[in-house]
Amino acid sequence: MFRGSSFHTIDPKGRLIIPARFRDVLQAGGGDGVMLSRMDSSLFAYAFEEWKKIEDKILSLAEKSEAMRRFRRVFIGGAFELICDKQGRILIPPTLRQYAGVKKEVVLVGVLDHFEIWDRENWEAENLKMEENIMEEGVRNEIAKLGL
Repeated sequence: MFRGSSFHTIDPKGRLIIPARFRDVLQAGGGDGVMLSRMDSSLFAYAFEEWKKIEDKILSLAEKSEAMRRFRRVFIGGAFELICDKQGRILIPPTLRQYAGVKKEVVLVGVLDHFEIWDRENWEAENLKMEENIMEEGVRNEIAKLGL
């Protein structure tokens, strides 16, 4: 499982070092790299085995609504298989960097079954949104269901 967050820099070529603790999870999940796609103005990175489960779920859906077709087109169609190099880096394609607004400083955030790559400024804005939302009763009730 991916847990915790860490701050990193992406080099001018678009290479990003994956922390060793995340690389260990990736290797246990079927390989030396990630399947990377886009969502929520960030990048979602999955171990190969976890990505396969997502694809299987999407294929098994009986509903082929317009919204699901769009989701498949963007999320699956925009995915890239990225292998870590000898230094433990992945090369993030320019289209994904542009989508997420990734410049130089990034934050890698473990979210259990995947990790996310955020531009640092966007991550700080996301944290502020959560702090504002946590004051809402509905959000507090959802969190309380977790026993927290």
